[in-house]
Amino acid sequence: MTDLMQPASGAFGDDHTHRLPVRVYYEDTDFSGVVYHARYLHFFERGRTESLRACGIHHSELAAMEPALAFAVRRMSVEFVRAARVDDVLVVGTGFRPQVGARLMMEQTIHRADELVASACVEAVCIDGAGRAKRPPDWMRNKWLSYV
Repeated sequence: MTDLMQPASGAFGDDHTHRLPVRVYYEDTDFSGVVYHARYLHFFERGRTESLRACGIHHSELAAMEPALAFAVRRMSVEFVRAARVDDVLVVGTGFRPQVGARLMMEQTIHRADELVASACVEAVCIDGAGRAKRPPDWMRNKWLSYV
């Protein structure tokens, strides 16, 4: 039996892509019944957060460190391919790319079964509590390098 107190967190596959299933709720849609474009950013964010969690990197632990660390999206390019609708089950895929300095590069997709719904290229930056870019510590970099 699964632990009902633990939300779905997805998992990494053999191809080093983290996959997180999400369901489209009515609140995700606009007046036409399709997913509102900004909601895809929420789905992508969940995918990034859960992929980092699966690597052993938790946002709450980063915030509690001294000095505190966080990630900020610096650049994101999104392509909307198909419309998703209420009750669709989507899978958010997140793949890490080689790190460059303080930047963490990711490619993300949202699929409905075998159909590509949306894709994104994301550049996130590791920052300190003052918002300055910081090279991620070796322990953090080593955790996601095994998934590049």
